[in-house]
Amino acid sequence: MFFGIGRSRDWASVTAVQKGWSDDRKYRVVTNAGENLLLRLSDIGQYEKKKKEFAVIGKYAALGFPMSAPADFGVCAGGDAVYMLLTWVEGTDLEDVLPGLPEKEQYLLGRKAGTILRQIHSLPVDGNDLPAADRRAKKLLQLSRYEESRIRLPEDEGIIRYVKDRICLIGRGRPVYQHGDFHPGNLIYQPDGSIGVIDFNRWDVGDPCEEFYKLESFGRELSIPYSIGQIDAYFRGDVPGEFWEALAVYVAHAALYSVKWAEKFGQEEIDGMVKRYETAMEDYDGFRLTVPKWYSADFGRQWT
Repeated sequence: MFFGIGRSRDWASVTAVQKGWSDDRKYRVVTNAGENLLLRLSDIGQYEKKKKEFAVIGKYAALGFPMSAPADFGVCAGGDAVYMLLTWVEGTDLEDVLPGLPEKEQYLLGRKAGTILRQIHSLPVDGNDLPAADRRAKKLLQLSRYEESRIRLPEDEGIIRYVKDRICLIGRGRPVYQHGDFHPGNLIYQPDGSIGVIDFNRWDVGDPCEEFYKLESFGRELSIPYSIGQIDAYFRGDVPGEFWEALAVYVAHAALYSVKWAEKFGQEEIDGMVKRYETAMEDYDGFRLTVPKWYSADFGRQWT
């Protein structure tokens, strides 16, 4: 399987990594010199896509924040697979650590995450990377798939209308490079208290506001202070109204479509997404609110 990876001659151990939703096969590699690396293997049909991903990860790494940076790329397994070697980020998954930390540290870690996200979004976008398809059309197509699905949620007709009526509010900002899956499950709490970023395989170019809807899906259930901190630092304490308008549409859309997305993963994942829909409905008062109840602009001022 590793034939063709020149560096593999110097590997002391290779251990499978099971965490995550990617189709990539992932392994933790320890070299004879004690260096830790992440190996990702993909089908050879993904070569061009993975080559581009490797290049974009290099753009992110140049920003200087802790992350799984590019180390090597090529073809292996007799031409059947493409491999990507990245540096290993030492530490513990932030989603596992966050709920047990003091509120102040949760908030300040959110600020660190928001600062990193702002850095990613600051990168100049190569014209060749701009999306050809209309993101609004994609969101509406996903919504129609939810409408046709076997699982429908309570009071969903009003939320479907809400998204369709306000779809024009998303995608108004300049396109940026996105991490694509930015939430505590893809962040590493490092021994020195800093944050490392992993799993860039869903990178994209699009609306910066889109990166924030997973605060509602995955962030606020772990830590509201963290979620507030990420927003505060990203916008440097001055959150524009246009952001809240767009975010509410993204959250409403995700609250519905995530249930359809979860179908292929089984009932446990479906149940989790249904619960998140119920939480979003409460946080946004059935989407009569634009700013979720959990956000407070005053919350972090005691620590900044």
